[in-house]
Amino acid sequence: MNQNQDWNQSRTSPRSDDAGERMRAYLEKIATGPRMSKDLSEQEAEDGLSLVLDHAVSEARAAVFLIASRMKIESLAETRGFYRALDKDTLKREVKLDRLLQIADAFDGFVRAPQFGFYVPPVLAQMGLPAFGLSSLPTAPKHGVTYEDLLINHYGARRDTTLEDRAALIEEFGFGYLGTEQCHPKLEGLRQLREEVVKRTTLATLEKMLMPLKAPHTFLASNYFHPGYETAMIEVAKISGFDRVLIGNGMEGSTLYGVHKQAKVFMQMGADNLAEMKLDYESLYDADTVQSIQDAFTALKEAPATKTEIAKLGEQALKDGTGPAAPMIAHHAATLSHLSGHSRNVADAYNQAMDILKSGKVLDALMNYLKRYKD
Repeated sequence: MNQNQDWNQSRTSPRSDDAGERMRAYLEKIATGPRMSKDLSEQEAEDGLSLVLDHAVSEARAAVFLIASRMKIESLAETRGFYRALDKDTLKREVKLDRLLQIADAFDGFVRAPQFGFYVPPVLAQMGLPAFGLSSLPTAPKHGVTYEDLLINHYGARRDTTLEDRAALIEEFGFGYLGTEQCHPKLEGLRQLREEVVKRTTLATLEKMLMPLKAPHTFLASNYFHPGYETAMIEVAKISGFDRVLIGNGMEGSTLYGVHKQAKVFMQMGADNLAEMKLDYESLYDADTVQSIQDAFTALKEAPATKTEIAKLGEQALKDGTGPAAPMIAHHAATLSHLSGHSRNVADAYNQAMDILKSGKVLDALMNYLKRYKD
């Protein structure tokens, strides 16, 4: 069944009249211009987004709801409600790991320069911190490279996998990747609508903060790009259930903090404990390491952000710790390990990551993991 058929069927369902009236009331509040629009309550916001996720209203009303919410600027109560709507439809599974770090970069990917976050989870696993990348196949507006894009469209992993399949591999290998196709079919079902809307909606802020996998100690590392959105993410972090949430303005919507510029990173622990820190590589390392990161960053500015180039440089780094991707991967792993409370300091974690890269063990682990998708 295609997307339009989904929407058309929903409009003739027994509850479509009631759903349509509720959505009409919500739109009358939020879509009346910059001066007259009013905020929804948390419960109204949750119900409104649930109607969109369930395809219970027309595609036109669903699109207006998403656009008007963003243009009005979502209140914190609305943000909590939107998150609760997404969370209740998230497929969830507990994993047999003591701790787990979820890394969630922007789901529309990156296009400006190569980034190597895909190769960070297997490094963290070798460092003793199980980790996985949460993403989706590229979405609007950028349609850049994502973890799932590399996994499916470069490495040829099967798409017909389930949450159980992906979670079992993460338990076995200590690292892995998860997409919205496996953990949130309703969110994935809005893909075409989001294409038509074109611009980012509140979904782009909140989808990174879902918790499909839970361990006794579960952490999240994510990002914000435009100042102000960290406030909404911090509010959601308080109710998300993660033990620790890291939110930083990393390079082009990523969790690569403190390389392209000094990063402001917020750490929310539970409902009440918020810490703020500034992070830049020049203050973290000795002169030789600073120079190697600087040289790598400069070299990568001239490289194309294609899946082929990313895989070539990423695998080179994992094979023997050489090439411009290696310092980036080591810094990325080191900062996330330290900020998650796993490593004592960033400098020691960086050296550990580089030693692991030079050993070649990470490339072997990644290739074995990928092979399991093709058996």
